[in-house]
Amino acid sequence: MSQYDLIVRNGTVIDGTRAPRFKADVAVKDGRIARVGDLAGERAREEQDAEGRIVAPGFIDPHTHDDRLMLSAPEMAPKVSQGVTTVVTGNCGVSLAPIRFQGKPPTPPLDLLDDDGRWYRYDRFAEYVSDLRDAPAATNAALLVGHTTLRCATMDDVDRPAKPAEIARMQAMVREALGAGAIGVSTGLYYEPAIAAPAEEVIEVCRPLAEFRGVYCTHMRNEADDVLKSMDETFRVGRELGVPVVISHHKVVGKANSGRSKETLALLEERMKSQAVCLDCYPYMASSTILTADRIAIASKTLVTWSKPMPQHAGRDLADIAREMGVTPEEAVAKLIPAGAIYFSMDETDVQKILAFAPTMVGSDGIPHDAAPHPRLWGTFPRVLGHCSRELGLFPLETAVHKMTGLTAANFGLKDRGVLREGAHADLVVFDAATVDEAATFARPIQPARGIEVVYVNGSAVWRDGKPTGVRPGKVLTR
Repeated sequence: MSQYDLIVRNGTVIDGTRAPRFKADVAVKDGRIARVGDLAGERAREEQDAEGRIVAPGFIDPHTHDDRLMLSAPEMAPKVSQGVTTVVTGNCGVSLAPIRFQGKPPTPPLDLLDDDGRWYRYDRFAEYVSDLRDAPAATNAALLVGHTTLRCATMDDVDRPAKPAEIARMQAMVREALGAGAIGVSTGLYYEPAIAAPAEEVIEVCRPLAEFRGVYCTHMRNEADDVLKSMDETFRVGRELGVPVVISHHKVVGKANSGRSKETLALLEERMKSQAVCLDCYPYMASSTILTADRIAIASKTLVTWSKPMPQHAGRDLADIAREMGVTPEEAVAKLIPAGAIYFSMDETDVQKILAFAPTMVGSDGIPHDAAPHPRLWGTFPRVLGHCSRELGLFPLETAVHKMTGLTAANFGLKDRGVLREGAHADLVVFDAATVDEAATFARPIQPARGIEVVYVNGSAVWRDGKPTGVRPGKVLTR
C-alpha cells in the first residue's frame, strides 16, 4: 500500500524562504507536505517527475479582484495557469459582499466585479463565505471586506463624509465580516465613492481590525503629485489602529513624477522601522481600472478594456476610437462609459526599483471580467520569474519566488502557506526556470503562461498539460 498520496521526484526545490535551491523529492499526505528529501525507496498513489524543473511553493497573489471569479469560473484558469494557488480578494475597497444591488447597475468601481448587479447578492459577508465553502474554487482565498462596498451599502450620498450612524453601521458590518472569516479591510480612497471619506472615517470604520488582528490594505488616495501625503495618511491609519498596513500596487504615476520612487521607497523604509508596513506591485508600467476623463489626462496612451454601451471597442486605443468618432478623447469617454481602461502612466525605471525593493510582494491586480484585460491577469508571476529575474537580473530566482510566497504568507498571516517544508500545506508549482515567462500581451492578453507545468492546491493537481484539471480543492483561509 502506498505510504503517500503524491511524490514529486527529482526536482530542484526553491522553498520560499530565499534559501539556496537544493535537489530533493517532495512527498504529500492528506494535503500537507509529509517529507522533503531522498525518497527513492518510497511509493505514492501519484508520482510526478520534476527532473530539470523547479519545485516551489504555490504563488500567493496578494492583490486580486477575483471575488466573483471564484463563483462564476471556479477553475480559476487565469491564476492557476501561472502557478497561483492562493488569492487575496476584496482589494481597492471593492468586495462582492456585503451588498445587494438586486439587478441594478453597480456604482463604479464596483462594476469591475459585475456590471449588471446580479452577483452582488449578499446582505451579510458570512453568506458569501458560506457559498465559497459550499462550492470551492480551484485556489485558496483570503478575503478582504471593501470600504467602498460598505459606503455604497449604507449611505444615500457617497459624495460626503459618513455620518456617525453610518459609520456605526459600517463598523458593525466590518465586525460581522471579520467574524465570518475576512482577514482585513481594504480601502479605495482613489475612487469617487470613497474620495470624500476622511481618514477619521476610515479609522472608525476599521476599529474592529485590532480586535480580530486584521490587516488594513489600501489603494491610496493619490499616487501622483501627492503620493507622499497619501502614504502618511496610510501610515496614520495603521498607527492609530495598531494593525499591519498593506500599500496596494505601489507606484508613482504621471510624467511629472517619474523618478519619485526614490522618495517613496525611502519613506517606506523609514516607516517600516516603527510600524508594520508592507507593499505589493505588478511588473508593468501600465495600470488598469475604470475609464474616466480625468484619468486619461496623465496617461501617454489609453486602451479600452470594456465598454457597456460600445462593447465593440474593447481592446482598442482610445485615441483611435475618438478619431473615428470625430470627437475629443474626453467626449469619446462620455460615450463609452461605463467602461474600463488600461493607462500607460508609469516610468519603467520606477517600476523596476519598486519591484526590486526587498520588502515588495508581487501582486497582479488583474481584473478578470474585462473583455480585453490587462496582460497582468494571466502573466504577472511568470513575467517576474522570466523577464524580471532571468532576463533583467533584478534579483535571483530564489528572491523572486520569496516575493510571491513566503513573504506574502508572512505579511498576511497565512499559517503554513508560502513555504515548502515538512508540515506545510501542499500548495506547489512545478516550472521550467529556463522557459517560464508570460505569454499574454497587450494585443493578446488572454494567454496561459509558458513554462508552468503542474500546479497543486492542498495536494491536488489543478493545472496540468496546459489546462485546468477541473479539481477544486481550495479553502477559505483566515489569519
